[in-house]
Amino acid sequence: MSEPRDVAGATHQAGHEGGPALSFVAGAPVVSVETGLIRAHAFAALACLMIAALFGTVVAIKLVQPDFLSGQVWTTWGSMRANHTQGILFGWLGNAFMAFLYFAVPRLGNRAVMSRRLGWVLFVLWNGGVVLLGWVVVSINLPGFLWAIKPLEWTEFPLAVNFVTELCLLLMALQFIPPLARKPNTDGMYVSSWYIIGGLVFTALAFPVGSLVPQLVPGAMGAAFSGLWIHDVVGLFATPFALAMAFYVFPVRTGQPIYSHFLSMIGFWLLFFSYPLNGTHHYVYSSIPMDTQRAAIAASIIMGFDVMLVVFNLLMSLRGQAARVRHDVPLRFVWTGVVFYLVVSLQGSLQAIMPMQRYVHFTDWVIGHSHLAMLGFASFVTLGGIAHLWERTRGCRYHPGYMNLAYWLILGGLTIMFVDLTAAGLLQGKLWNSGAAWMESVRASQAYWLVRAASAVPILLGFAAFIAGMLGNPGQRRDRVGQPMPVAGTPAPQANHG
Repeated sequence: MSEPRDVAGATHQAGHEGGPALSFVAGAPVVSVETGLIRAHAFAALACLMIAALFGTVVAIKLVQPDFLSGQVWTTWGSMRANHTQGILFGWLGNAFMAFLYFAVPRLGNRAVMSRRLGWVLFVLWNGGVVLLGWVVVSINLPGFLWAIKPLEWTEFPLAVNFVTELCLLLMALQFIPPLARKPNTDGMYVSSWYIIGGLVFTALAFPVGSLVPQLVPGAMGAAFSGLWIHDVVGLFATPFALAMAFYVFPVRTGQPIYSHFLSMIGFWLLFFSYPLNGTHHYVYSSIPMDTQRAAIAASIIMGFDVMLVVFNLLMSLRGQAARVRHDVPLRFVWTGVVFYLVVSLQGSLQAIMPMQRYVHFTDWVIGHSHLAMLGFASFVTLGGIAHLWERTRGCRYHPGYMNLAYWLILGGLTIMFVDLTAAGLLQGKLWNSGAAWMESVRASQAYWLVRAASAVPILLGFAAFIAGMLGNPGQRRDRVGQPMPVAGTPAPQANHG
């Protein structure tokens, strides 16, 4: 087999430091890839991202103008916020992660996913039975145990929708784990495969604990279980798939191996062993036993060290690649998300400590923190992963100029929002701890909430630019090897484009 080479003619060493290059960048053909499902999930992801972001924009405007779009059940602040958070989680990230899995799993495992028919069933169930059904049921606000909106963060969709969600999570595990796990390929088990398998297994286990158990267990015990899912949704769903993308995209686009396989494995196991304990730090100073609260604080601090280790490993994998990061838009998206991962994780470890928690709990500091996690870390990495696979999937159009514009618009809007909410949270904490009347903090927050609402403009424009970048122009068809386009809906062997 000839030495794989990148665009500059240098030897391509994507993989682990000191190990062989990954086979799919070393000249080996890739088995069947479901390009139809990649495109379907990618477009569904971006459509849901725009809709969910519009829900969030309305929520932000209502803080400044409470009567905006008033008079209807579906336009109330609570309904719109639930549709915003669940749309980002399931509509945007869920679809985007599946698009990436259909692209990456056949390359990482050298095997096709289990079934194309199962893939389309999963697509319909996820988008029709989870996202669309959830939005509709929340909007009409049905009564009843199975159909009512749940007062649980990151799992507000009703229980009836949650049952469909759990079914989809099990089908995802069936679709993607066997190609990676049943027989290691000649590359061994690359770190992205570890994160994919871990994310699929632990999310399927954690979701019913966080969405069903709190409905059945009363009082503080139910809150403790709810707290597990509040953080598990970030640590066991968003984080593993985002890191799988980062560990995939960095070496493939740079031609350099990951700095340390050993550090990759330490980071992986620390994540899955310590993260499930973090959630109770949302209930510091509550009636939950103090030993449980202290364990959550300790786990949060451990996670800060774990994230520093993971980010060090990723950024060291880019040593000598500053110019490439500046000019390669998908790589820059992922790099920025990794930096945000470090910032938001250290911020989370800090605010879990009891003196800091006393000051910022319930303030807009926490809202800024959550947006930096889901938009800054998870979404920037995911946008980079989608841009990477879209550029390298035969039959897809790609416009680098629009992608670059999207990067700067989204980064600018997020920066304004995060700084604004952080400042608002510190002001609110100061007023609350001073004994001032509640309405004093509300009046003092109005200017910050106005800036928060305005920051949605560049973010929404950035999302629109990203979609335009995926549509490209009629002359930009990504058939690099000059072969005929595959028939729509049929898998085709892919050329050596990781």
